[in-house]
Amino acid sequence: MAFQIYKSGQGRYVRVGTAIAAALVALVVCYYTWGVLSRHWPSPPVKPGDEVREVSPLARYKVYVVYAVPAVLFAALAVVTAYYLNKPKTADFFIATESEMKKVSWSNKAELVGSTAVVIVTVFLLAVFIFVADLFVSGGLSDGWTVPYTGIHIPGLGLW
Repeated sequence: MAFQIYKSGQGRYVRVGTAIAAALVALVVCYYTWGVLSRHWPSPPVKPGDEVREVSPLARYKVYVVYAVPAVLFAALAVVTAYYLNKPKTADFFIATESEMKKVSWSNKAELVGSTAVVIVTVFLLAVFIFVADLFVSGGLSDGWTVPYTGIHIPGLGLW
């Protein structure tokens, strides 16, 4: 049975984007697997003349296991991703998503820059307000405040 893409001409960008994201996740999983295997699989002696130590019989296969297991895992994840991206229900969802994204009215550059500036300024002002409020509340509930460079102490409630 040959592999055939369901409705191949439709939903191409969403499918490709999802496949790329899935490949990146698979690469992270394989890199983690490689790291765990390379740390915990027993190592063979470095050179024949090195000190004699008890070596696991599995140590001679470290190179094969450490690199083959992540490669096979990546291939399996790629096959599973291709299978699920090609299921009719999933493919129809991606096709519908792409058609809806074409209907969106996107902001122009001026609106985008203006909105971004408003958000950044608002977040900065809110951070300053929260910092000042925390400063006053924490100082008022503790021993108080000392004004910098003057030595003047304003007593607080002394609750902690």
